[in-house]
Amino acid sequence: MQARALSAAVIVPVVVVAFLAGAVGIALLVIGLAVLGAREVEALLRGTGRPVIAGGVVAGAGVLVLLAALGSVLARPAFDVPALLTSLGTLARDLDGGPAAGLMVVALAMIAFARRDPAEGFGAWSSTAFGALYVSLLGAIVVLTASPGAGSAAADDWWSERRWVLVLVAIVWGFDTGAYLVGRAIGRHPFFPWISPKKTIEGVGGGLAVAIVTAGIALALTGADWLPAIVLGPLVGACAQAGDLAESLLKRAAGAKDSGTLIPGHGGILDRVDSFLFAAPVLAAYVALVQP
Repeated sequence: MQARALSAAVIVPVVVVAFLAGAVGIALLVIGLAVLGAREVEALLRGTGRPVIAGGVVAGAGVLVLLAALGSVLARPAFDVPALLTSLGTLARDLDGGPAAGLMVVALAMIAFARRDPAEGFGAWSSTAFGALYVSLLGAIVVLTASPGAGSAAADDWWSERRWVLVLVAIVWGFDTGAYLVGRAIGRHPFFPWISPKKTIEGVGGGLAVAIVTAGIALALTGADWLPAIVLGPLVGACAQAGDLAESLLKRAAGAKDSGTLIPGHGGILDRVDSFLFAAPVLAAYVALVQP
């Protein structure tokens, strides 16, 4: 318990400072989390018995998240940066997504060609590409800093970079808290027990309910309409749960209890960000499709 408290005392201020710093601070934090999380994913993949290209998951995920960060931060007209950096940001934004992911998959395939055993080469290529793409989903958090704002003009100046990141964190943490408390109090029916034995259907329902409330509070605090919380809460909350289950599936396949030991009392970085891996892209897609 003491280790968990000390870890939280370090983690929370770092997250708050990054949030207050805006797009740049959030981008730097996400890049760091992606690199550390990618190291853990690479180790877990090896734990499953599959071959992995050494450093491939870290390099692939790192480049993809870096491109997302450069495209979201430097290419924004609101930032007063030299023209060369703006051009670099525009190029990164153009490459981000399909083109960059495709180049990464091609590069890993070429490295895998050197393996004498074709089965081992294919396994190394596919597992490394999967790991890099999986961790790179964190880049969606940075994309949210450049997503359209929604709210009063007075609030948009400060909240435009931070609104959707706050909503994301509120929903994910709200869902996790609600699922834990309700599941512990009245949970009786298991929810995918072969992946995560402690999760219950009642807990998931409680988490979704709390996610609606926390989403509404976050939207209201930023000056936006709270009504979308009725949709965003269950949508993003369900994806957060899926992200948690996906990481549990990987850990079970690797025979590991935690993704790592970097955070005393909490496990690894991946254990802390697993829900965001699935929740962030879905929220980013919602904002891109629905928000003006």
